[in-house]
Amino acid sequence: MTIAFAGNPNCGKTTLFNAYTGASLKVANWPGVTVEKKEGTYTCNGQQHTLVDLPGMYSLSTYTIEERVSRQFLLSGAADVVINVADASCLSRSLYLTLQLIEAERPVVLALNMMDILKKRGQRLDLEHLSQLLGIPVIPVCARRREGISALIKKALCADTVQQNPVPPFSHIPAEERFAWIEFVVDACLTGRRRAARTDRADALLLHPLWGTCIFFIIMAAVFLVTFSLGDLAKAPLEFGLDRLCSAARQGLDALCTTPWLISLIVDGILSGVGSILTFLPNIILLFFALSLLEDSGYMARVAYIMDGIMGSLGLSGRAFLPMLLGMGCTVPAVMASRTLETRRDRLRVILITPFMSCSARLPVYILLAGAFFGKYASLAALSMYGIGLLTAAAMAWFTKNVGKKEKQAPLVLELPDYKAPSPRTVILYVWEKIRDYLTRAGTTIFLASILLWILLHVGPSGFVSSMENSFAAWVGQKIEPLLVPCGLGMWQIAVALIAGIAAKEVVISSLAVLLGISNISSAAGMDALRSVLAAYGFGPINAYALMVFVLLYIPCAAALATICSETKSRLWTAGAAALQIGAAWILSALVYQIGSLFL
Repeated sequence: MTIAFAGNPNCGKTTLFNAYTGASLKVANWPGVTVEKKEGTYTCNGQQHTLVDLPGMYSLSTYTIEERVSRQFLLSGAADVVINVADASCLSRSLYLTLQLIEAERPVVLALNMMDILKKRGQRLDLEHLSQLLGIPVIPVCARRREGISALIKKALCADTVQQNPVPPFSHIPAEERFAWIEFVVDACLTGRRRAARTDRADALLLHPLWGTCIFFIIMAAVFLVTFSLGDLAKAPLEFGLDRLCSAARQGLDALCTTPWLISLIVDGILSGVGSILTFLPNIILLFFALSLLEDSGYMARVAYIMDGIMGSLGLSGRAFLPMLLGMGCTVPAVMASRTLETRRDRLRVILITPFMSCSARLPVYILLAGAFFGKYASLAALSMYGIGLLTAAAMAWFTKNVGKKEKQAPLVLELPDYKAPSPRTVILYVWEKIRDYLTRAGTTIFLASILLWILLHVGPSGFVSSMENSFAAWVGQKIEPLLVPCGLGMWQIAVALIAGIAAKEVVISSLAVLLGISNISSAAGMDALRSVLAAYGFGPINAYALMVFVLLYIPCAAALATICSETKSRLWTAGAAALQIGAAWILSALVYQIGSLFL
């Protein structure tokens, strides 16, 4: 059987879906449309069933690309049964989609999530009466605690899931009739008076136009302070292990009488390049662990709400801040999240500004340069990159505000779920997914980039060269070097590292390690060596900060560029956006260096 999970945003649908699928999750695109779908499998009594997690929607009346695809899937008959996940604490709003699914004559099972919130409010829901009124099975569940999920899937797999007592027929167009009937159902089934919730008291402060914004930036500052302080302590064993591994590999290859060039490729190229990236893994884990706690607790939805006023002044809704927020993790899903916006003009504008967000791949660059040049102010220097990214994105949004045909801005409609304790399982799955992506890049993109870079650094027009300055990489870097002089980055090694960073931003670190001949570059000794080597070229803290700004703003990685091209369906637009980003990186890093040099 094929079972579809449908429901409003933030109703716990994906948490419930993950509880069934676990590690069997598969992500792909809908046929003929660049809209992501999630599929998983669930085995019951020896039979394997397909589960499909549809994008969140409030009704079958569609506006965004993802909502249209969800509607088409639900009405096509591709699903044998629909599990309609509803938030029991917001029953009046949740049942509108339920009614439409029943009217469409889909086999529906209603999964009432977050029943624990009703209990805390002192309310009670008569599930049997609700099932009779709707004419479909109603199963209470708690997705994050995995309660009731066995009963739910068993009911969905039964043949009697088709509604036995259809709801009253409604007119095709007026929504008032449905809402009136929903109110009748809620009044008949829900008893008890809603007590003042802690969520309301917290939101009085966290959603305040001024204090809410201040608290958000304080929280993010705390996240990065923890990421740096604890992450640096945790990565010490990895740095020690990498140093021992490189030494052991070099000694072992020497004992085997291996040729010097092969030893250099393996130790200086592969192990130093890939290893320098892996040592930043504790920082990455801490960052995504903190972000997952904020997201699963219900706080991240508030961020979009408090940013609605700021985004509105830029001609965008608060919904546009969600892709930007995702961009702090990875640019690829952030660009894909632009589908939630209603007009193509807004989607293009959000796609244009999203790459200015500091993705996790840039974080190792910040950690290395800030740690090497800014000492106890390292976390502050790194955090400032996120602020500069936000300000640059805001400036670009303002600049493009009056470009193209103006359309009436739809008001922000956003579900603000009650605050809850994060689910350990959800947090672990979220962090593991990010770690897996990071390790995959280290084992593929960065591995291949390290080998390619080593070859380009040791081969020149005359063949194998003893000095890197005679290599193909140096030749390319020397051609670009004059363009970077105004930015304080006039070194061919930095030019080559930036080019290599187009493959993946972490490669900037591995490239510098290879180019400057520094092993275990992320260790304390490695950072000291980096500072000393660069100081010989007149490279100081201002240069380092300008380099951080350039890495922040210049062209995104190859995977992000491919996603932008796929979403916009225009190579020309993608090339123009990339050129604009390079221009912004050059201008701002030049300003940082030139102005900073006047004072330091």
